[in-house]
Amino acid sequence: MIEIQTVEHSDFAGLLALNEDAVPHVNSIDSAQMAHFLQQAVAFFKVVEDRQLAGFVISLGSGADYQSPNYTWFDRELQNFLYIDRIMVHPQFRRRGVARLIYQELERRARANGVTSLCCEVNLMPPNPESLALHLSLGFVQVGTQFTYGGEKEVVLLVKQLDSTNE
Repeated sequence: MIEIQTVEHSDFAGLLALNEDAVPHVNSIDSAQMAHFLQQAVAFFKVVEDRQLAGFVISLGSGADYQSPNYTWFDRELQNFLYIDRIMVHPQFRRRGVARLIYQELERRARANGVTSLCCEVNLMPPNPESLALHLSLGFVQVGTQFTYGGEKEVVLLVKQLDSTNE
């Protein structure tokens, strides 16, 4: 049975290991940064199936204390948003609907709090075509691109507008 559960400090080792497996599609973080996310996040939860970590998400609202160049772009350009900093799915659970379940839960929580859009970025350099295809299939649209980390990375900036007709 798949369950959505609250993240606790005791989960950090497993979450950090899963995060590191996804570098360079996401940035490396340490336990201090994860603890900061736990304090700042609007939605920071894990997906568990039969007591195994299947995935997790970290997302922040507008006005958070977070200096990511991608987050700051959205915070400058949008109001009333939920920024998806990272979604990780364990390789054993990929292509089984875990990411879609996470997005459904994020949308549910966003709507319940009157949030009008979800936003995120996906790497173009280094390329992450699977993630881009997933986001486009979920109704995200490109609103820009930007180079970060001194030109080492290029990302596409994506937004999904939420309203009562989106489900």
